[in-house]
Amino acid sequence: MRNVKRFLIALLACTLVLGVAPDVQAQTKKKTAKTTKTTKSGKKKKATAPAAAPKPAEPQFIELPANSSDCLFAIPLQIDKVYGPTSAPEGSGRIMEIVADKAHPNIFEREHNSVWYKVSIPYNGDLVIDITQQDVWDDYDFLVYKNTGIYFSNQVMLNKVMPVAVNMSRVDSLALSEAARKAAEAKPKPKAKSETAKKEASEEPAFEEPVNVLPTIGMNTEAKDKMLLKKQVGGFIKSIPVRMGEEYYIVLDNCSPNGKGHTIKVSVHVDAYEPLVLFYDKKGKRYVDVDLMILEKGGQSERPIVRNEHYKGGRVKFVPGFSYTLYAKREGYFSVFREFNARDLMMRDTLMLYQMERTERGSSFQIKDIYFEDGEATLIPGYDTVLMDYVAMFRNHPDVTFLVKGYVLSYGVNAEADMLLSLDRAKTIKEYFVKNGIDADRITTAGMTKNEIKRAAAAALDDKGGGFSDVKAELIITGKTTDK
Repeated sequence: MRNVKRFLIALLACTLVLGVAPDVQAQTKKKTAKTTKTTKSGKKKKATAPAAAPKPAEPQFIELPANSSDCLFAIPLQIDKVYGPTSAPEGSGRIMEIVADKAHPNIFEREHNSVWYKVSIPYNGDLVIDITQQDVWDDYDFLVYKNTGIYFSNQVMLNKVMPVAVNMSRVDSLALSEAARKAAEAKPKPKAKSETAKKEASEEPAFEEPVNVLPTIGMNTEAKDKMLLKKQVGGFIKSIPVRMGEEYYIVLDNCSPNGKGHTIKVSVHVDAYEPLVLFYDKKGKRYVDVDLMILEKGGQSERPIVRNEHYKGGRVKFVPGFSYTLYAKREGYFSVFREFNARDLMMRDTLMLYQMERTERGSSFQIKDIYFEDGEATLIPGYDTVLMDYVAMFRNHPDVTFLVKGYVLSYGVNAEADMLLSLDRAKTIKEYFVKNGIDADRITTAGMTKNEIKRAAAAALDDKGGGFSDVKAELIITGKTTDK
């Protein structure tokens, strides 16, 4: 009995030690991670890093579901979106769907460590697959099947459905990794600029895109081999044509035991525009991450091509014939809402840069592209639509209050009349906002002062003044309703 008690006490002590140790280690790491610096006064304060352009977010590690080794539980993939890096596939699942025989030698001899994926095709094009293995010593193979409908998995198991793409080559992983490394090193580096060139250059910092240096296999339009079998060496096979509405299954198998995971990205190659989409805070002179959603509308469906709460920038594919809705938001900034068609983009538009305007008090927006009847406060029809962008902006932030200030072209001959006209034009713009759903209590109006008119007139008459300003109105943030 005493021995049993001693055993239980020892077991309890081990449990407590094992349970506490990780927490102590984590706390030690947290304390070590803090960086401090000493000021002249002897006080310590946390070191702050300089602001820099954000780097694209690292893909989040994904634990493969235990049943994903079977066709019935294939993991759905989104077009153009990286899935992974994943944990390593382990085993063939409950059902061994792929088994080669004499009549069907060009498939896996059997599944080793497999995972099944499926993807729906949103538009016509050529299927592109990129599989990046996390270990150069892994040996991944893959087959692609077209979904034939009901009992598809049974038909695959009975070898009644054959793959439309086969890549079972012996991959020279070291050669692939070396080629990828050389490609990364060959990426042109920005040249040093002179001081004059730096001043003339844009205020926007450079945005660096990630370069993959791990071995990658798959299928693309540039490959020559339609099929790669066991005795062959290679990485990519040629893309196959696919059509909108079709569904394809990809079974990925790692022949190497105790392997590591992978990432997989499926795309449909088509003539499209792939600009770099970024969001920039001009006042802070930095790129910012946003909560971004981009919807693609076309055919019979609508699908999100980007849905990321912490989007830091990257390339987005826009396909001709489809329309898109972009919505981005971030605390402390006005939301960005745009609707456009891919045909509105040009091939030379390699960058879609959106300015993130702050909602803080004092922020202002100059309006130049509206026109009034000469000497009147009436907006000329057709030129007032530019205001709708601001209507949408303020409608999405009902707590923000603002001032509408009107401007006129004046030689200062009748300053009193010009002051009244500038105020009337501000009221006209306010009426436009109210008519389109903005609460009148959020808007105040103002015109030019007598001194402002005198200064504007003097600048226009001065040979060096450059003429009248082309600003017709200005919107100035006065605060938030919650501040009252």
